Amino acid sequence: MNPRLSLYELAHRHQLDATATQRLFHAAGLDAEPAALQTWFWKGVAVLAAALGGLGLILWLAANWESLGRMGRFALLQGSVLAMGLGAATQARLRAPLGLLALLCIGGLFAYFGQTYQTGADPWQLFAVWALLALPLCLGARSDVLWAPWALVMMTAISLWTYAHTGHRWRAEPQDLTAYAMAWLAALALIAALSPAAARFTGAGPWAMRTAATLTVMAMTLAAIVALFHKDVAPHYPLALALFAIAAGVLARRDTFEIFVLSAVALGLNTLLVAGLARWLFESGSSGDPIGRLFLIGLVAAGLLAASVSAITGLARRYGTAQETPS
Repeated sequence: MNPRLSLYELAHRHQLDATATQRLFHAAGLDAEPAALQTWFWKGVAVLAAALGGLGLILWLAANWESLGRMGRFALLQGSVLAMGLGAATQARLRAPLGLLALLCIGGLFAYFGQTYQTGADPWQLFAVWALLALPLCLGARSDVLWAPWALVMMTAISLWTYAHTGHRWRAEPQDLTAYAMAWLAALALIAALSPAAARFTGAGPWAMRTAATLTVMAMTLAAIVALFHKDVAPHYPLALALFAIAAGVLARRDTFEIFVLSAVALGLNTLLVAGLARWLFESGSSGDPIGRLFLIGLVAAGLLAASVSAITGLARRYGTAQETPS
């Protein structure tokens, strides 16, 4: 129950006047705004302003496309990257939002470069160079404000690399296993680089790793489901199952426990198991009632979800209690 509503109900029950109600809220510590509100509010406003500013710059450039020459467009984008980079280097309080704006401007610059000169490079190469050039910016800012979108750029590069090495088609056939395995290993390496174990070098917080992990789980799950419904089940499916099982085992350890990432991995694993059961039931040649099969699939899905939630919350409770117990 909301404690503030409970206090209002208590004041109404005992017919407290305004002064007594104010004293009651003061005793409960609810008469003033949270101590960190001002700090986090203005940080959030600055980050939102940087994101909207970068988007606004790109849209303004598109709106004035005809009035600006090629040199004018390049000068505007390069000048924005330079100005935001210098601002991030000299203004410590605004380093994260200005760094984010610089990162977005780098992306806009490369998008315009690729559109202007038509170099023939695959899109994944532009995203890879974007991530490479923004890496010093992220290392300097040491904030998830930059690391989280940087992880998105990197995962986009990995996905487009996979697309380029599978015949420029979103497919998951047996001959594509090597490309998918390399892409998944690269994604796992990215997660490891953004994990708390490397935070002393990168300065990345939890949301950068969570962003990379969530996108990785989504990519692996979608590819594995496509492989599952191939004429003959492609090896991507058992490989994804094995990687998810290993990841769940690692994340369930006390020293590497991360409830958000473990939940994402458990969801991906459950999805693949339920999809595998569905294929087996509907292709086994059984003459049973299709409604009964669907009912069984639903029961198994609910059971797996309940078991996963119970196991993860149990681990969180155990590790949290252990950490709070004085040594």
